[in-house]
Amino acid sequence: MRSAELIELWRGGQLESLHRGHVVICDKSGVVEAWGKPSQIIFPRSSCKMMQALPLIESGAADAVGLTERQLALSCASHNGARLHVDAVESWLKDLGMGESDLRCGSHMPGDKDENRRLTCSDESPCQYHNNCSGKHAGFLTLNRHLNGGSEYDEVDHPVQQAVKQAFEEVTGETSPGYGIDGCSAPNWSCSLEGLGRAMAAFANPGSDRRGQAMRRLTDAMRKYPEMVAGEGRACTILMRAMNHNVAVKTGAEAVFVGILPEQGLGIALKIRDGATRASEAAITALLVHMGVLEESHPAVGQFLTDPQKNWRGKITGEMRTSAGFPA
Repeated sequence: MRSAELIELWRGGQLESLHRGHVVICDKSGVVEAWGKPSQIIFPRSSCKMMQALPLIESGAADAVGLTERQLALSCASHNGARLHVDAVESWLKDLGMGESDLRCGSHMPGDKDENRRLTCSDESPCQYHNNCSGKHAGFLTLNRHLNGGSEYDEVDHPVQQAVKQAFEEVTGETSPGYGIDGCSAPNWSCSLEGLGRAMAAFANPGSDRRGQAMRRLTDAMRKYPEMVAGEGRACTILMRAMNHNVAVKTGAEAVFVGILPEQGLGIALKIRDGATRASEAAITALLVHMGVLEESHPAVGQFLTDPQKNWRGKITGEMRTSAGFPA
């Protein structure tokens, strides 16, 4: 089965661009609806951060240091590097007796406009706290301290990453065919899109055992603190607020997006083949409307899907549409 036509960009009454991809909606038994190829192997990238955070809770590390819900949300984040994110990671590590030099995620300029401007105007360089994955890495460091592991916790054979791999394979129900190195230097294990969807459905249907409790805590934290998961102006934060904190969603690089729908007991996973973020944001928006958890009239739907495209002078130039056969 080939990839499916999902999102279109029209200009002047003509189809200008077409985004193809793969989508699954799963319940606890498996796929209930799909477009494209459910067996497509992908790198979930940052969409799987809640799976990477499972050992943090299951090991007892989170409770041993008294991590808050806000910090658990941050452990799942791909944040903007705003001051609230930077300060939160710095405070977290300070409480552990650690600092910026203990991180292994690298540094980059923050996506947050205010913090970016502050650094640029002060001629100050960004640090690792600004890295969008610094919250995940703070979680890794917390787990590593609990395991008494070595300092290079990002290495694939390190106990931290082996614990992540085990949790990842158990929740996806698959033996991963391999891994790539993510932008933050941590291993990112591959799986099928169906496996990723099954994992999200597992988070939507948590049991009462240790893993189920960990899943519930991470999902609840993401829904309660969407600003920590991404930041102002970001799709994850905007969409979770638009759904009244009832659903958790998470983006990943190269146009991956997932959703956890606890009230419906469903998980969503999608991958846009060409890696276009605008298409993954439009596709997840369309799916959330399709599932009845996002009102079609909400401004967020317009922002990511239905509003006219405009140029710098405010003139309408085109529009995004869902392809025929994909939820409008």
